[in-house]
Amino acid sequence: MAETKPAETKIAEKKTDTTTTAPPPATPQPAIKPGKTDSMKCGYWWGVGRRKSSVARVRIKPGTGKLLINNKNLNNYFKREQDRSAVLAPLKTVGGEGAFDVFINVRGGGTTGQAGASLLGIARALKTYDDSYLQALRDGGYLTRDPRMVERKKPGQSGARRRFQFSKR
Repeated sequence: MAETKPAETKIAEKKTDTTTTAPPPATPQPAIKPGKTDSMKCGYWWGVGRRKSSVARVRIKPGTGKLLINNKNLNNYFKREQDRSAVLAPLKTVGGEGAFDVFINVRGGGTTGQAGASLLGIARALKTYDDSYLQALRDGGYLTRDPRMVERKKPGQSGARRRFQFSKR
């Protein structure tokens, strides 16, 4: 009988150990809508825009309204008013002028092509940020890529359409 008593106490100890040990409290996770984590990388929402031979890589995040293009202010980078207004157009459409920090890296082409590429990149980034912006951006025409490109030079000509001067004799 002396042998059964220690076995019973071991069983009783195991029961008390499992009942007193509670699972660790679950830490609350931040509420992110489904699908947001796929397009969000390192806290930014990305969008790529192209126009002519320009490519703009755009990152946006909720913030104070800072807008940098190649680490320069918008007014310092684009001198023409029409280029500045083109870049800001998608933000004005969704009412996010002061609500987002926008960082743009743009390469290639001229100023008009870079402004158009930036416009498309911002619109695509806003679309991935919130799907409810899709209809407003689509109605404004900001999600449509402009397909016009420079025509290629043909062989035997001095340009795409220009011919060499014709000599009768």
